[in-house]
Amino acid sequence: MSQTIKDADKNHWVYSMPEAWRPYLQLARYDRPIGYWLLTLPGWIALAFASLSHGLAWSDLKWAGLILIGAIAMRGAGCTYNDIVDRDLDAQVDRTALRPIPAGTISVKQASVWLAAQCFVGLIVLLLMPRLAQLIALGSIPLVAAYPFMKRITWWPQVWLGMTFNWAALVAYAAKTGEITPVAVVLYVALIFWTIGYDTIYACQDIEDDSFVGIKSTARRFGKHVKLGVGVSYFACVSLLTFAITNQHVGYEVSGELYYDAWNWGEWPLLYTPKLGLFLTLPILHFVWQVLRLDPNSDVISLQLFKSNTWAGISIIITFISMTQLLSALKALPIN
Repeated sequence: MSQTIKDADKNHWVYSMPEAWRPYLQLARYDRPIGYWLLTLPGWIALAFASLSHGLAWSDLKWAGLILIGAIAMRGAGCTYNDIVDRDLDAQVDRTALRPIPAGTISVKQASVWLAAQCFVGLIVLLLMPRLAQLIALGSIPLVAAYPFMKRITWWPQVWLGMTFNWAALVAYAAKTGEITPVAVVLYVALIFWTIGYDTIYACQDIEDDSFVGIKSTARRFGKHVKLGVGVSYFACVSLLTFAITNQHVGYEVSGELYYDAWNWGEWPLLYTPKLGLFLTLPILHFVWQVLRLDPNSDVISLQLFKSNTWAGISIIITFISMTQLLSALKALPIN
């Protein structure tokens, strides 16, 4: 009989499905949707960011939909692969002991077949992407394959997770614009720091068990300074977002003449200027709230804050779309 995993919602629809299906759905973490949202949001953030220079288009909905489907499939595949690799470690950690493989509700062979099925869905999504986006997406495979081993060899597995989870930002940017620019890479690095922050919060739940079995994490590395570590990560994220915005070309041409370059791009830093700081208010406030509320000794608070990062990602998307709409409204205003 499949059981409710510790950090899953026992009222989730997964637990109303036929019992034979539940271990597969649990392996893919469908009972914990926060994971595939955190995999999807970087792609959506990149689409919104690219709109600063390329405008909003109906094709964005196509890319957004493919990114969501791909994120659900590949997050499920990644989690299945992770559980196959980590089955012995998971059996020793209270939060993960009831996962299907260590709990014995599904075999490694069955899990491997399910892994292949999810990868096939991901392949279909890949084939629907433009060629450059396809090539970039393939670059994530080594990151995904190596991630389960990072917690064994480095105190910074959250950095590797950030590189993996935010790869969709590069794929989405390439799909919309047909290129990868330096500011797109800066955006990607900014989102890596976001992941370091929220996954450090998540890892606070496992500090005791991780110490016992020898799993490394930034939560353990930061120790009593974990709030500072999370705060610095989020500050780096906001600073790099600001740098990316500042250096993204947002001018418009009307009849061949340049009109309105809203943020005076090239001037750094603009983090403290009112016009840019106003747009970043939502994500900044959310990050500050997380740091102030964080209690590394409370599993409940850590899980709540981790899950709240769906809204952090949405707030960044709102920031970029709001800026794009303002730029569109101001494009006919000449530079004085």
